[in-house]
Amino acid sequence: MVGALQGVSELFPVSSLGHSVLLPAVIGGSWARDLNVAAKESPYLAFIVGLHVATALALIVYFWRDWVRVIGGLLSSIRDRRVQTTDQRLAWLLVLATIPVGLVGLLAEHWLRTTLGRPVPAAIFLMVNGLILFGAEALRRDDPSVNQEYHDERVTGPISDARLARQGVVQAVLVGSAQVLALAPGISRSGVTMVAGMVRGLSREDAARFSFLLATPVILAAGVLKIPDLTGPLGAGIRGQAIFGAVLSGVGAYLSVRFLTRYLAVRSLRPFGAYCLIAGAACLIWFAVR
Repeated sequence: MVGALQGVSELFPVSSLGHSVLLPAVIGGSWARDLNVAAKESPYLAFIVGLHVATALALIVYFWRDWVRVIGGLLSSIRDRRVQTTDQRLAWLLVLATIPVGLVGLLAEHWLRTTLGRPVPAAIFLMVNGLILFGAEALRRDDPSVNQEYHDERVTGPISDARLARQGVVQAVLVGSAQVLALAPGISRSGVTMVAGMVRGLSREDAARFSFLLATPVILAAGVLKIPDLTGPLGAGIRGQAIFGAVLSGVGAYLSVRFLTRYLAVRSLRPFGAYCLIAGAACLIWFAVR
């Protein structure tokens, strides 16, 4: 259940970490006691972050043609010491845009998790996430001259990547920096990067594509860093569950990204915003009356 939830909610703009905090708290009992990401040494956190590897692999499988081009562009750029082609430019934009969240995650992840990774803050941040999604739709400024392309099913990755590669370095870094907000449980990584891209003038489809490309190295790195925890004492007794959860997470992530890349071409983020507001408020009421 948690594996499938992770795979789906990681890419939907509704915060997988927020759901991983809130679900055990809502169920209560042994779930609330044992599945606590705020604990200093948390097997549950190791399990959750380990599932990220499967989510990242699903993204790599779905966007494999893009990643072949991007990695090829990065390697050729390093070899030739120049940035000229679309693939080379997009590769460096992804690298530069990933640096801020990588640095903040390494320096402050533990403090943020143990301080904010609790049910009430997570519910509040989930509601904030909903407001962010609604705000994005109100402030969105697509370029009308290219909007017709987004509704054509024949539009391919290279065409979208060419548009993304035309972003300025500052804009790409600002969009990537939005991922820092997602270190707070309840704030969606994909949601805030989509919003940042849309506010900067990208279509929903291009913003979602850039969000998924940006998320892949970050999610993969976070998962890989926690793999030693699963192979050590914290993983005792849960390795089988982690493998099964990873399979569900990978399948859920693949189906989610396949759905979202089509859905977001023509539909808004408002339904996700409404869900976050309702779910966050319902959790706060439940915690208050239980």
